[in-house]
Amino acid sequence: MLSNPVSRFRLVATLEGLSFPALLIFGSLLSRISDIDYLMMPLGLIHGVLFVAYILLALDLRTKLGWDGKKTAIAIAWAIPPFGSFYFKAKAKDELDAAERAEAPAAASA
Repeated sequence: MLSNPVSRFRLVATLEGLSFPALLIFGSLLSRISDIDYLMMPLGLIHGVLFVAYILLALDLRTKLGWDGKKTAIAIAWAIPPFGSFYFKAKAKDELDAAERAEAPAAASA
């Protein structure tokens, strides 16, 4: 599943799209309304790593799929709002599906 860049991008986009709301809800909100403040650091670290991985994978897809600067900037910008990566994945679904299908025979024969 993670043998091609599109699959990796989709996985990281999903995890990144969930990590920011988790950070906001479980980290920020709980630390303000209760004594639970130990979640901020690990959730922040996880989200930060996923955010950087998302950006790096988007830049990798730029080279592999021939995205122009505008499409790459849009992909990266949609990583900022909560659940934004889900929106970008839905908008680019046809292109990502086609790229994943084109990559599948090469991965199977390797």
